[in-house]
Amino acid sequence: MNNNLNIIYFMRIRILKFIVVQLLMGSATAFAASTLVAEDVIALLALKQGQIVKLNQGKIVAFEVDEATQKELAIGLVMYLTSSPAKIAAFFKQGNLALVDPDISVHGEIKPGATIQAFKGFVFTPEQRKEVQNLLAAEAGDQFNLAAEEINSFTALKAKLTGANEADQIADVSRHYQQILLQRWQAYQKRGVAGIAPYARASTSANPADELRAVATSSKLLAHLPSNLQQAWLKYPTQLPPATEERFFWLNRQVEDRPTAILSHRIQQTNDNSSVILARQFFVGHSYNSSHLIIGCLPYRNGSIVFYAHRTSTDQVAGLGSSLKHSIGRKQMKEQMIKNLKQLRSEI
Repeated sequence: MNNNLNIIYFMRIRILKFIVVQLLMGSATAFAASTLVAEDVIALLALKQGQIVKLNQGKIVAFEVDEATQKELAIGLVMYLTSSPAKIAAFFKQGNLALVDPDISVHGEIKPGATIQAFKGFVFTPEQRKEVQNLLAAEAGDQFNLAAEEINSFTALKAKLTGANEADQIADVSRHYQQILLQRWQAYQKRGVAGIAPYARASTSANPADELRAVATSSKLLAHLPSNLQQAWLKYPTQLPPATEERFFWLNRQVEDRPTAILSHRIQQTNDNSSVILARQFFVGHSYNSSHLIIGCLPYRNGSIVFYAHRTSTDQVAGLGSSLKHSIGRKQMKEQMIKNLKQLRSEI
């Protein structure tokens, strides 16, 4: 039981921080559905009258998000703020990632046509030499999220570094990991989720492409966004709808006291007074496989309704005790996310 609680604790912290980071990476005018209004969202989320009353009182209301697989944890929250959508979006734009998530040691945006130089900020430190040594000894399993070819490349690098001092090992492993990030970003940019290489496990593999595809196709919220936006997300890479832009980011975040490389993709569409963000983490260095996020901000009453649904996939909640792990995970995710939303509301 304690082991289950520890697993869920680490997961909820990761998920909570991911949500805030994606919000703060938003622009002052994120994308929105011109035909989607707050009342549509309330009906779609199947909020009961009592929940709507609480929503109008400014309370944070949870709604159910269907989970597509046994590996998935999902939750949704909605709240009413007396601030305008423009003001909320401006706050997100001005947010400081380091203040919200001190576990992010460094991050950067990946521009179109980026080379390995875009990832030069992702480096291991001398204090993380254990992580470096473990990468050089990587094998199929759950310690790292690496494809078989990537594991083999570290094996070859280890042989090349025989006799090298610690500083050279750290520098070479950092450069090698940067190359892996570049290759994974290029493959995703070229083929979308179909370009995501599976993670090699001891007896099978974890496939974030299948996970992200399942999430996108089963999302009720995504299905109610404009069809051109939904199709752009499902069929990426494809031509984005008018007034839509995309951004890519890499992060180096401490997860379970380990440095973790993360690649994130976000698209946004703009209108005058509403915002919605679609984001997915299509590569995560370890601990969980992938994440998918929908955030929306629409005019409502004298302010805005803010809703988001977050779904993350991890091997840690599958298998023996899955039902218990999911139950604990959802409860603790909800508590921590509500606490965080209250903090955001006070700041706004």
